[in-house]
Amino acid sequence: MTDAPFLPTADSENRRVRAVVALRLLEVIRDQDHPMEVMESEDPAVTMPRRLGLSDVVERQIRTYREDVKKGVLLTDAEISDLFRLVIRRPDSEEVFLRVGQVLAGPRRPPGWRRALPRTIALAAARSAVRRKLKKLFGRRVGGFGRGSFTVEGRSLLFIEADPGGDACCFLNGFIREMLEHATGRPAKVAHVLCQSRGDDLCRWEGNLLDPAVDARGE
Repeated sequence: MTDAPFLPTADSENRRVRAVVALRLLEVIRDQDHPMEVMESEDPAVTMPRRLGLSDVVERQIRTYREDVKKGVLLTDAEISDLFRLVIRRPDSEEVFLRVGQVLAGPRRPPGWRRALPRTIALAAARSAVRRKLKKLFGRRVGGFGRGSFTVEGRSLLFIEADPGGDACCFLNGFIREMLEHATGRPAKVAHVLCQSRGDDLCRWEGNLLDPAVDARGE
Protein backbone atom coordinates (compact mmCIF):
# COMPACT_ATOMS: atom_id res chain seq x y z
CA MET A 1 0.00 0.00 0.00
CA THR A 2 1.46 3.34 -1.03
CA ASP A 3 1.41 6.65 0.78
CA ALA A 4 -0.64 8.40 -1.90
CA PRO A 5 -4.20 7.55 -0.75
CA PHE A 6 -3.57 8.90 2.74
CA LEU A 7 -1.90 12.24 2.16
CA PRO A 8 -4.14 15.26 1.45
CA THR A 9 -3.29 17.28 -1.60
CA ALA A 10 -2.78 21.04 -1.45
CA ASP A 11 -3.89 23.51 -4.08
CA SER A 12 -4.13 27.26 -4.59
CA GLU A 13 -7.36 27.72 -2.57
CA ASN A 14 -7.42 30.15 0.29
CA ARG A 15 -6.20 28.54 3.47
CA ARG A 16 -8.80 28.96 6.19
CA VAL A 17 -9.43 25.61 7.95
CA ARG A 18 -7.51 25.15 11.18
CA ALA A 19 -5.09 22.23 11.18
CA VAL A 20 -6.66 20.90 14.39
CA VAL A 21 -9.61 19.65 12.29
CA ALA A 22 -7.31 17.35 10.31
CA LEU A 23 -5.34 16.40 13.41
CA ARG A 24 -8.38 15.31 15.39
CA LEU A 25 -9.75 13.38 12.42
CA LEU A 26 -6.60 11.31 12.06
CA GLU A 27 -6.30 10.84 15.81
CA VAL A 28 -9.84 9.45 15.93
CA ILE A 29 -9.05 7.06 13.06
CA ARG A 30 -5.94 5.91 14.90
CA ASP A 31 -7.87 5.39 18.13
CA GLN A 32 -10.66 3.54 16.31
CA ASP A 33 -8.17 1.16 14.72
CA HIS A 34 -6.15 0.50 17.84
CA PRO A 35 -6.85 -3.11 18.90
CA MET A 36 -8.34 -3.54 22.34
CA GLU A 37 -6.42 -6.78 22.67
CA VAL A 38 -4.19 -9.01 20.57
CA MET A 39 -5.27 -12.62 20.28
CA GLU A 40 -2.61 -15.24 20.98
CA SER A 41 -2.94 -16.57 17.45
CA GLU A 42 -2.62 -13.11 15.89
CA ASP A 43 0.65 -11.95 14.43
CA PRO A 44 0.72 -8.16 15.04
CA ALA A 45 3.44 -7.72 12.44
CA VAL A 46 0.98 -8.97 9.81
CA THR A 47 -2.40 -7.71 11.00
CA MET A 48 -1.65 -4.28 12.46
CA PRO A 49 -0.23 -2.74 9.27
CA ARG A 50 -3.61 -3.47 7.66
CA ARG A 51 -5.25 -1.07 10.07
CA LEU A 52 -5.17 2.33 8.42
CA GLY A 53 -5.06 4.24 11.69
CA LEU A 54 -1.96 2.35 12.80
CA SER A 55 -0.02 2.87 9.58
CA ASP A 56 3.26 4.77 9.55
CA VAL A 57 1.76 7.18 7.01
CA VAL A 58 -1.02 8.24 9.38
CA GLU A 59 1.35 8.51 12.33
CA ARG A 60 3.72 10.74 10.35
CA GLN A 61 0.83 12.92 9.23
CA ILE A 62 -0.40 13.22 12.82
CA ARG A 63 3.03 14.49 13.86
CA THR A 64 2.98 16.97 10.98
CA TYR A 65 -0.45 18.29 11.91
CA ARG A 66 0.59 18.65 15.54
CA GLU A 67 3.37 20.95 14.42
CA ASP A 68 0.95 22.77 12.12
CA VAL A 69 -1.42 23.37 15.06
CA LYS A 70 1.42 24.84 17.13
CA LYS A 71 2.37 27.14 14.24
CA GLY A 72 -1.21 28.20 13.52
CA VAL A 73 -1.13 26.71 10.01
CA LEU A 74 -4.38 26.87 8.02
CA LEU A 75 -5.43 24.23 5.50
CA THR A 76 -7.41 24.42 2.26
CA ASP A 77 -10.88 22.98 1.73
CA ALA A 78 -9.31 20.49 -0.66
CA GLU A 79 -6.97 19.15 2.00
CA ILE A 80 -9.84 18.64 4.46
CA SER A 81 -12.05 17.13 1.75
CA ASP A 82 -9.32 14.61 0.91
CA LEU A 83 -9.32 13.48 4.53
CA PHE A 84 -13.12 13.28 4.60
CA ARG A 85 -13.02 11.06 1.51
CA LEU A 86 -10.50 8.87 3.26
CA VAL A 87 -12.98 8.34 6.09
CA ILE A 88 -16.04 7.61 3.95
CA ARG A 89 -14.33 4.51 2.56
CA ARG A 90 -14.48 3.02 6.04
CA PRO A 91 -17.44 0.93 7.29
CA ASP A 92 -17.43 2.96 10.52
CA SER A 93 -17.34 6.36 8.78
CA GLU A 94 -20.45 7.72 10.55
CA GLU A 95 -19.00 6.78 13.93
CA VAL A 96 -15.68 8.43 13.07
CA PHE A 97 -17.29 11.69 11.95
CA LEU A 98 -19.55 11.75 15.00
CA ARG A 99 -16.57 11.32 17.32
CA VAL A 100 -14.50 13.96 15.52
CA GLY A 101 -17.33 16.45 15.98
CA GLN A 102 -17.52 15.66 19.67
CA VAL A 103 -13.78 16.02 20.17
CA LEU A 104 -13.57 19.33 18.29
CA ALA A 105 -16.33 20.77 20.48
CA GLY A 106 -13.75 20.81 23.27
CA PRO A 107 -13.26 19.14 26.66
CA ARG A 108 -16.19 18.66 28.97
CA ARG A 109 -16.60 20.80 32.06
CA PRO A 110 -18.73 20.32 35.17
CA PRO A 111 -22.20 21.85 34.47
CA GLY A 112 -22.04 24.14 37.51
CA TRP A 113 -24.15 27.29 37.23
CA ARG A 114 -24.97 26.70 33.55
CA ARG A 115 -27.57 24.10 34.46
CA ALA A 116 -29.52 26.75 36.41
CA LEU A 117 -29.90 29.06 33.38
CA PRO A 118 -33.42 29.53 31.99
CA ARG A 119 -33.92 27.41 28.89
CA THR A 120 -34.15 30.35 26.46
CA ILE A 121 -30.95 31.91 27.77
CA ALA A 122 -29.14 28.56 27.75
CA LEU A 123 -30.11 27.92 24.12
CA ALA A 124 -29.10 31.44 23.10
CA ALA A 125 -25.69 30.86 24.69
CA ALA A 126 -25.40 27.53 22.86
CA ARG A 127 -26.25 29.11 19.50
CA SER A 128 -23.60 31.76 20.01
CA ALA A 129 -21.02 29.15 21.02
CA VAL A 130 -21.75 26.92 18.01
CA ARG A 131 -21.60 29.82 15.56
CA ARG A 132 -18.35 31.14 17.02
CA LYS A 133 -16.60 27.77 17.25
CA LEU A 134 -17.51 26.62 13.73
CA LYS A 135 -16.29 29.91 12.26
CA LYS A 136 -13.05 29.57 14.19
CA LEU A 137 -12.48 25.99 12.99
CA PHE A 138 -13.46 26.43 9.33
CA GLY A 139 -12.66 30.10 8.76
CA ARG A 140 -16.17 30.96 7.60
CA ARG A 141 -19.78 30.82 8.63
CA VAL A 142 -21.00 27.21 8.50
CA GLY A 143 -24.73 27.19 7.93
CA GLY A 144 -27.11 29.27 10.01
CA PHE A 145 -29.91 28.96 12.53
CA GLY A 146 -33.44 28.35 11.32
CA ARG A 147 -36.82 28.36 13.03
CA GLY A 148 -37.13 26.27 16.15
CA SER A 149 -35.48 26.24 19.55
CA PHE A 150 -32.19 25.01 18.10
CA THR A 151 -32.13 24.36 14.37
CA VAL A 152 -29.00 24.50 12.22
CA GLU A 153 -29.42 24.64 8.44
CA GLY A 154 -27.12 24.90 5.44
CA ARG A 155 -26.81 24.24 1.73
CA SER A 156 -23.77 22.88 -0.12
CA LEU A 157 -21.75 22.73 3.07
CA LEU A 158 -18.21 21.40 3.03
CA PHE A 159 -19.46 18.11 4.47
CA ILE A 160 -21.76 17.44 1.51
CA GLU A 161 -19.25 18.73 -1.03
CA ALA A 162 -16.70 16.25 0.31
CA ASP A 163 -19.15 13.39 0.83
CA PRO A 164 -22.30 13.37 -1.36
CA GLY A 165 -23.36 10.23 0.51
CA GLY A 166 -24.00 12.21 3.68
CA ASP A 167 -21.88 10.29 6.20
CA ALA A 168 -19.75 13.38 6.87
CA CYS A 169 -22.86 15.20 8.08
CA CYS A 170 -22.52 13.14 11.27
CA PHE A 171 -19.71 15.53 12.15
CA LEU A 172 -22.29 18.20 12.97
CA ASN A 173 -24.45 15.70 14.84
CA GLY A 174 -21.62 15.11 17.28
CA PHE A 175 -20.42 18.71 17.33
CA ILE A 176 -23.83 20.29 17.92
CA ARG A 177 -24.82 17.86 20.66
CA GLU A 178 -21.55 18.31 22.48
CA MET A 179 -21.71 22.11 22.20
CA LEU A 180 -25.30 22.11 23.43
CA GLU A 181 -24.29 20.11 26.48
CA HIS A 182 -21.21 22.28 27.07
CA ALA A 183 -23.17 25.53 26.93
CA THR A 184 -26.21 24.45 28.95
CA GLY A 185 -24.87 21.84 31.35
CA ARG A 186 -27.75 19.58 30.33
CA PRO A 187 -27.99 16.37 28.28
CA ALA A 188 -29.08 16.88 24.67
CA LYS A 189 -29.87 15.00 21.50
CA VAL A 190 -29.52 16.02 17.86
CA ALA A 191 -31.37 14.68 14.82
CA HIS A 192 -30.27 15.22 11.22
CA VAL A 193 -33.82 15.58 9.89
CA LEU A 194 -33.03 16.81 6.35
CA CYS A 195 -30.01 16.05 4.18
CA GLN A 196 -29.06 17.04 0.66
CA SER A 197 -27.65 13.55 0.19
CA ARG A 198 -31.23 12.26 0.49
CA GLY A 199 -32.55 14.74 -2.06
CA ASP A 200 -33.63 17.47 0.34
CA ASP A 201 -33.07 21.12 -0.55
CA LEU A 202 -30.80 21.63 2.45
CA CYS A 203 -29.31 19.96 5.49
CA ARG A 204 -31.03 20.52 8.82
CA TRP A 205 -30.05 19.51 12.32
CA GLU A 206 -32.50 19.84 15.21
CA GLY A 207 -31.15 19.89 18.74
CA ASN A 208 -33.16 19.44 21.92
CA LEU A 209 -32.32 19.62 25.59
CA LEU A 210 -33.38 16.64 27.67
CA ASP A 211 -34.35 16.34 31.27
CA PRO A 212 -31.11 16.36 33.33
CA ALA A 213 -32.03 12.91 34.67
CA VAL A 214 -31.99 11.47 31.14
CA ASP A 215 -28.79 9.94 29.91
CA ALA A 216 -28.46 11.47 26.43
CA ARG A 217 -25.70 8.99 25.56
CA GLY A 218 -28.26 6.26 25.59
CA GLU A 219 -30.48 7.97 23.04
